[in-house]
Amino acid sequence: MSELTGIGVSPGRVAGPVCRMAGPPALPASPVVVRSVGEALEAVAAELDRRAGAASGPAAEILQAQAMMAADPMLREEAERLAAEGLDAAHALDAAFARHRQALAELGGYFAERAADLDDLRNRAVAAALGLPMPGIPAPGRPFVLVAEDLSPADTATLDESVVAIVTEKGGPTSHTAILARARGIPAIVACAGALSLAEEELVSVDGAAGLLRTGLTPAEVASVQAAHREERARLRAGRGPGRTADGHPVPLMLNIGSAADLDFCADSGDSEGVGLFRTEFLFLDRRTEPSLEEQAAAYAEVFARCPKVVVRTLDAGTDKPLPFLGLPGEPNPALGIRGLRVDRVRPAVLDTQLEAIARAAETATADVWVMAPMVTTWQEAAAFAAAARAKGLRRVGVMVEVPAAALMADRLLEHVDFLSVGTNDLGQYAFAADRQHPGLADLLDPRQPALLRLVAECARAGAAAGKPVGVCGEAAGDPTLAPILVGLGVTSLSMSATSVPAVREALAGLTLEECRDLARAALG
Repeated sequence: MSELTGIGVSPGRVAGPVCRMAGPPALPASPVVVRSVGEALEAVAAELDRRAGAASGPAAEILQAQAMMAADPMLREEAERLAAEGLDAAHALDAAFARHRQALAELGGYFAERAADLDDLRNRAVAAALGLPMPGIPAPGRPFVLVAEDLSPADTATLDESVVAIVTEKGGPTSHTAILARARGIPAIVACAGALSLAEEELVSVDGAAGLLRTGLTPAEVASVQAAHREERARLRAGRGPGRTADGHPVPLMLNIGSAADLDFCADSGDSEGVGLFRTEFLFLDRRTEPSLEEQAAAYAEVFARCPKVVVRTLDAGTDKPLPFLGLPGEPNPALGIRGLRVDRVRPAVLDTQLEAIARAAETATADVWVMAPMVTTWQEAAAFAAAARAKGLRRVGVMVEVPAAALMADRLLEHVDFLSVGTNDLGQYAFAADRQHPGLADLLDPRQPALLRLVAECARAGAAAGKPVGVCGEAAGDPTLAPILVGLGVTSLSMSATSVPAVREALAGLTLEECRDLARAALG
């Protein structure tokens, strides 16, 4: 038995035979004319639109965004120009996508990760031009572990119950693969070097929490792992009620969502205590024009109608999460540029419209609506955001703590806002100067790092002194081994993917508050 390691991005331990994604279509040595450039791109856009119609939530939105990319007039013009110069459709499409991909890759960060989306579109377009079936998920007719170099949003969004786990050689913890695997509750490992060397039908086990893949299993061992996985899921699903420690200390367990459709995947989490992170950027994703006030208000109202409490994060976008309608210029270091609340510096009308839409949706909602801003750095920014939100009639206003400066000044921030929500993913990235997409720096991005926990503790201490709540909504909140430590530090609520709630509920129920504090003291050391 041997092991491969990567970054675990969706928990669960399962086993099964390997099925690998087919490679991209090969370009023919001589010209083949089946479809023109325009016809091929139209076929790809139509197929992605069809898939989007069959999906929901972030999956549908991501697929719609990819369909828009396939229909991009600049891409089509480039490919048609190359075809007019003498290339056949397949080679013209290949060259056009290569140029667009290079431009994204050179920008780095989030842009580079989106280059993988172009790879998928290129493969689909070339296959369409050659009259071949478009690439997709294998369908062996039985459960399997899907192994690929990387997965496109189009592929990940259409996974069915036959896929027991996902393993990719590329990808990062915030890639579309990671986000959608967590939303679907599929154990997953990304950045797993050597995964493509696994033999077809080889029996393996996948631990999506530890990022560990084991080979050389017997059929009996596979059956045993799968049986244990089913029993564990059934046992956790049976747990109900609010989050609390063994001695009754309440710890609300909230959900991270991107739209109302995400709530359809939350049934297995048990009793919902509300939404602790409503990521509103999915509504804006790859839009050429800003969503109207009415469109935004309707989308927010749909979520407010289904939850007792909702914490809305205003648009977390900018240069590292490109939104075409913003028209922001490229930057040499997007992670340190105009993003999150900083967009308000150059496009103040965007935040003003969004706050108005949230307030309008909250007017008739039964939900307790809170609102918070991402990427806040100074108390002056917090004060300005709070004033703007309250001017719209929003009563509970907070900010995200994602940079060390905000954590170190948490007491000053809380003079102006009602609560803090710590985003451990970005806070770790900025505290350790380690790109959160970089698979080689996973040790620095481990939320158990004492320096990161000390920043969280600083926020919790400030919250306790001010009598105001401090939650955590990063991926650390959904880790059942880390959640008790966060509670021991003084964190008052945890927000996570729905599939993480049952295990976190059970972990907290097995410890008293003092035992959580003991764990926190040890972790800080």
